[in-house]
Amino acid sequence: MTRLPHPDTLAATALGWIDPETDAMAAPLRPSTSFLRDPAHLDRAGRMFTRDDNPSYQQTEAVINALEGGAGCLLFSSGMAAITAVFQRLAPGDHVILPVRVYSGLRDWLNLHGRRWGLEVSYLQDYTPAAIEAAIIPGKTRIVWMETPSNPTWVVTDIAAISKVAHKAGALVGIDNTVSTPILTQPIRHGADIVVHSGSKYLNGHGDLIAGAAVVAPGREDLLSDLQVQRNHYGAILGSFEAWLLLRGMRTLALRVRAQSAAAMKLAAFLEGHAAVAEVLYPGLPSHPGHDIARRQMVGGFGGMLSFRVAGGEAAAKAVASRVGVIRQAISFGSTETVIEHRAGMEGLDSPTPRDLLRISVGLENIDELIGDLGQALEAATIQKETGA
Repeated sequence: MTRLPHPDTLAATALGWIDPETDAMAAPLRPSTSFLRDPAHLDRAGRMFTRDDNPSYQQTEAVINALEGGAGCLLFSSGMAAITAVFQRLAPGDHVILPVRVYSGLRDWLNLHGRRWGLEVSYLQDYTPAAIEAAIIPGKTRIVWMETPSNPTWVVTDIAAISKVAHKAGALVGIDNTVSTPILTQPIRHGADIVVHSGSKYLNGHGDLIAGAAVVAPGREDLLSDLQVQRNHYGAILGSFEAWLLLRGMRTLALRVRAQSAAAMKLAAFLEGHAAVAEVLYPGLPSHPGHDIARRQMVGGFGGMLSFRVAGGEAAAKAVASRVGVIRQAISFGSTETVIEHRAGMEGLDSPTPRDLLRISVGLENIDELIGDLGQALEAATIQKETGA
């Protein structure tokens, strides 16, 4: 078997593909929706329509697949399209298990569309192998879903241990690897069957496209075929220009993720010692309950995402978020700009996220300026609370 380059080299060179028609080092953009058929063999296999197969996808899918160590990758129009395609494979009466603190978009889809579809859903507070084993319904549990570190509280899940329990019951193991990225974690190596990404986040890294991807493990090529049918039937395809942008963004993936991880570690350490902060949630901190598992699963850093709970409750948290200057108030994450968000407010009234929690996606700005900006916002909020001003 040919040994692949180091992930840093793989991402930077985009597998080193060269356009065979022009010798160009940058991928060509092919916007055509239709492809000419051979008049003598009209029923032959091959490209017919871009919803079935667009050549602009090939290199982008190949790079993501190689980074994850998969048997195949499919691009989707969004991360939600990739995630829901996994669950849309299921039949009424099938059972799925997820953590309580899972991406709110998936939780909303399952609670509305999934249950209407006939799926049985179990959300577990403690996402341990023992808890999952107890929740499995023999012959019915089809998917055990993970998100590690989980957004926005950054709970760390033991992928290998949970995969062992799920596979023993004949369940599929799916994992959202958007936050960790394949630079830090390759879930397939730990037992996952399918890995999904919101390509809008770290993979692209520049906040200028919506995309999704799904990668299947070696030996599970049947899943790839199923997902390709789902993508085709529901029309969840990515535009050729977006596929090109995603490929371009991934060339700096390793550099960005490692720089953002290092900055997040420094910011978390600053926050952990601040009097106005009640708790810091970041798996890189030794105080984090999942730190030891994170050290086993994450290589080269602990990610660019962290959250902290503000002493003084929800009002104080919102006051801090409103007083930053360098840091922006915005949704989403994984871009070059640092953004802060009162996450529970975005998730709605049924959100399990603490109301005093602020989520930060650390970008590529100077870390001392980020610390200074957040420090002044915390101090201002503290003075406001003490004086009632």
